[in-house]
Amino acid sequence: MSNRVFQRGTRTFYLLGRITAVMALVVLLSAACVQPPWFATWYAAPQNYNILFPGVTVPPLAISNQSVRQIVHTSHGGSLLRVKLSNFFGTTPVTFAEAHIARSTGNGGIDPATDHALQFAGEGTVTLAPGEERWSDPVYLQVPTQSDLAISLYVPQNTPVVTTHTIGMQTNYLSPGDQAGAAMMANATATTMYYWLSEVDASTVDSSDSGTDLWAHPYKVVVAFGDSITDGYGSTINANHRWPNDLDNRVQSDAEDLGRVSVVNAAIAGNRWIYDGVGPAGVTRFAHDVVGVSGATHVMILLGVNDIGIGEQIPQQNVSADQIIAAMQATIAQAKANGIKIYLGTITPYNGASYYDAAGEMKREAVNAFVRSANGADGVLDFDQVVRDPSNPTALLPAYDSGDHLHPNDVGYQAMANSIDLGVLED
Repeated sequence: MSNRVFQRGTRTFYLLGRITAVMALVVLLSAACVQPPWFATWYAAPQNYNILFPGVTVPPLAISNQSVRQIVHTSHGGSLLRVKLSNFFGTTPVTFAEAHIARSTGNGGIDPATDHALQFAGEGTVTLAPGEERWSDPVYLQVPTQSDLAISLYVPQNTPVVTTHTIGMQTNYLSPGDQAGAAMMANATATTMYYWLSEVDASTVDSSDSGTDLWAHPYKVVVAFGDSITDGYGSTINANHRWPNDLDNRVQSDAEDLGRVSVVNAAIAGNRWIYDGVGPAGVTRFAHDVVGVSGATHVMILLGVNDIGIGEQIPQQNVSADQIIAAMQATIAQAKANGIKIYLGTITPYNGASYYDAAGEMKREAVNAFVRSANGADGVLDFDQVVRDPSNPTALLPAYDSGDHLHPNDVGYQAMANSIDLGVLED
C-alpha cells in the first residue's frame, strides 16, 4: 500500500471517528440534559398575525393538512443546532406531526443528505399549548457561517395561524399534505411570512471539548431591535440586504479580530416603543426578544418613528418625545441589569412619508438629541446623520430612498451598516 493511500485512509477513518464522536456527544447531552453554550444564529420576533395597524383588519388564516417550508439565513455557523417553535400568541393548541431541518438548495428545495427529522424530548410529534414555546432536541448538522437552512413543519389538523413574523422579506413555501421531508415540495405556493418559527441556535462544541470548556467558548451575539427599517422593508426580497445582514457581512469578514460573533434580527415592522399593536410594545417585548435570545451580549436599537407617526394620526395614541425617551431609559436599565451592552440609534428622517408632519418632526429631533447625549447607553448609532439628505435634513437622501420616503433601499441599508464601528464588538 502506498503512503498516500495510507494517509487518505487514515484521514477518512479520523473523520468518521470524529462524526461518530460528535453524534455520541449529542446523545449524551440530550440524555443528561446538559446544555452546550448555545448562541442564536437566526431569529424572528413573534407577533400576532391578527393585529396590524389600528383600524386595519386581516382575513383569518388557517393551515390544515399542509406543510410549510421556511428558509432562514444563518449568521455564525456551528456543528450542533436546535430550533425554537412558538405558539406565543396562539389561543388554541398547535400540533406539528413532523418537523425537519436541512440545508436549503434554493427555490424551496433541500439537500436530502443533510435532512434531519427534529425531535422534542425524544418525540417526533409535538403539540404546543397556547402561549407555549419549545426547543427541539440538539441535531448534529455542520452549518457554515452565513448559509441557508430550511425548516419544514407538517400541520395535520385545521389550525388557526396566529403566531407569525409577517414581514419576512424571504420566500417561504406552503404545500398540501405531509411534505416536510420532501427534497422538493410539490404544488407549493409562496409566502413571505414565517409561521410558528422563532429562533435557530447553534453551538460550536465538538467531541474534543471537556466539560469545563463547554462553558468557556468565547462568542458574542448582537441583537438588532426595532421596526420595519431594521426588519428590512424596502430591501430586495431573498437577498438578505437588511442592515443587520450587511452588518453581519462586515462582522464575519473581520472575524480574525472580532472572534466569534453572531448577528440576529429581532425587529417587527410597525413596532412602537409605547403601544402594543404590530407586536408588543418595544419596552415590553425587550425581555423576550433581546434578553431571551440565546447568548445575547449586545443590542442595537432603532425604534420610535412609528410612535411619532401613528400617534400623529391617531390622537388617543399620541405620545410625547419625553414618553419615548422614558421608554429608552427603561430599556437601557433592562439591558444593564442583564449584562447586555446597548447602542441606541437616532430616528431616521421621514419627510414625505404618509404620516409625516411638522409636529412629529419636532419630536424626532428631541428624541435624537437625547440619543446623542450622555444617556447611559454604551454608544450611539447616528443613522439619521448617515441617511439624511444634507440639503434637506428632514428627508432621506434620494439615493437611499426605497420610494416611500421612510424606508431606505439596499444602498441605504448598506450605508447604515457601514457606519457602525466594529470596535464596539472587540470588548
